[in-house]
Amino acid sequence: MRSPRAYSAISAVLTGTIALYIALVAFGNITDFDTNQQFVRHVLAMDTTFKDDDLMWRAITSTALQDTAYVAIIAWETVAALVLLAATAMWGAGLRGGGVRRARQASTVGLLMLMLLFGAGFIAIGGEWFAMWQSKQWNGLEAATRVFLISGIVLLLIHLLATERAEPDSTD
Repeated sequence: MRSPRAYSAISAVLTGTIALYIALVAFGNITDFDTNQQFVRHVLAMDTTFKDDDLMWRAITSTALQDTAYVAIIAWETVAALVLLAATAMWGAGLRGGGVRRARQASTVGLLMLMLLFGAGFIAIGGEWFAMWQSKQWNGLEAATRVFLISGIVLLLIHLLATERAEPDSTD
């Protein structure tokens, strides 16, 4: 691909799609607070796992700590959505001939925020530390893996497209 406009358009669509998704997730968590609050509480309490004594010491049963974790998740999602929305606007400016370096940087920050939340937060900590994989009712590993992988693919594409169009005298 040689066209800077095509590069910006593809990057804007990919970033915008992820921005829309995470904005809706954050909005849903804010407006329907109780549904996912229960999810976080059950995962942290480990009350639907195998109840292995060697693991149960990890459980967090304090509702104050559980709710603090949930609010932190919502705040992180909200900030990631705002960063990705801003990046989408920057890509849009790139369609009009503006620079794309800042758009790529903002996209990278937002996408890495999602990969940290869903990879380190939900897959590693929720899935392994709190044994979420053992729960039939409160297992979010499939959804977390999906978001982690999609974010990673978009991140790779944005950077691969940038590498493909880079020229020795390019400022981007």
